[in-house]
Amino acid sequence: MSADRERSAQTAAAGAAGAASVGGAAGSSGVIHDIGYRSYDGLRLGRAQIVRALCWHSLRSAFGIGRGIKAKIVPLLTFVIMCLPAVVDVAVIAISRSPTRQISYDTYVPQLRILVLLVFIAAQAPELVSRDLRSHCLPLYFARPIRRIDYPAAKLAAFFLACLAMIEIPLLLLYLGTITQVRGTSVIWRETRALIPGLLLGVAWALVLAGLGLLLASLSGRRAYATGAVAIFFFLTWTLATLLTQIGEHGIGPAPPGAAPSALARLAGLISPFTDLDGLRMWLGGTTPGQIPNPGHFGPLYGLMFLIFLVTGIGGLAVRYRRVGVA
Repeated sequence: MSADRERSAQTAAAGAAGAASVGGAAGSSGVIHDIGYRSYDGLRLGRAQIVRALCWHSLRSAFGIGRGIKAKIVPLLTFVIMCLPAVVDVAVIAISRSPTRQISYDTYVPQLRILVLLVFIAAQAPELVSRDLRSHCLPLYFARPIRRIDYPAAKLAAFFLACLAMIEIPLLLLYLGTITQVRGTSVIWRETRALIPGLLLGVAWALVLAGLGLLLASLSGRRAYATGAVAIFFFLTWTLATLLTQIGEHGIGPAPPGAAPSALARLAGLISPFTDLDGLRMWLGGTTPGQIPNPGHFGPLYGLMFLIFLVTGIGGLAVRYRRVGVA
């Protein structure tokens, strides 16, 4: 009997020691718990939905939506400044009871439009592309079922819509404010026919400026460098085109009254996207005076330069993201 008790006590002691050693080993190495992870059984969206979501997110980012207050300052100020002339013109029409607009649909306020768009593009184009390059987010995008061309296409579509909104919304405000102050379907139809060319030209402006702006901004992951590259290109080319146009029109001294613009004045606008678009407008039939003189028989060169700017911006952006590293 005493021998059985001894064996039972030894067995219990050995079991306790084994449990203690197992518990110590488990405590030192950790324990894996099954907390019930489940696989995703829902609908898996494809390439088109990913591109659409990226485009929508980029469009919101272009106007600072979903970001802090600092990200909204430049888009909001530039949009308000762009719309201000239309609001003032409509107010003058309402007060004076005169249906005559002071602002043309096809040119709007030329210098103001150029300066505001220059600031908007230089500030917001890097917001769409430079941040991803700097933070090395491209591998995350390309790990999804999208192709290399989808990323720049989504960014370009978003920035095109952002630039289009900056250009077209003031024109629509001017149009709506004008037709509410006039009477007669003939006057409304006249305003509508004048608006349509302005809207079509706005599409051309948005395509060229969005493509070139994103291409220049994508050359650097540092936002300051990208902003500088965009601003320097657009501002210097516009300044140089304006300066050469003035030299071509007036020469060193005052020009004789009624003298026709020289070839230099007619061709200088080819240097800048802004003046090239203005020359394209006049070549296609625009009669409102613009930043440069009417190109006359040099008009086809402005159409050709427009295509060069367009292909350079869009094609260069596609090539840039085909070669950019994702590591």
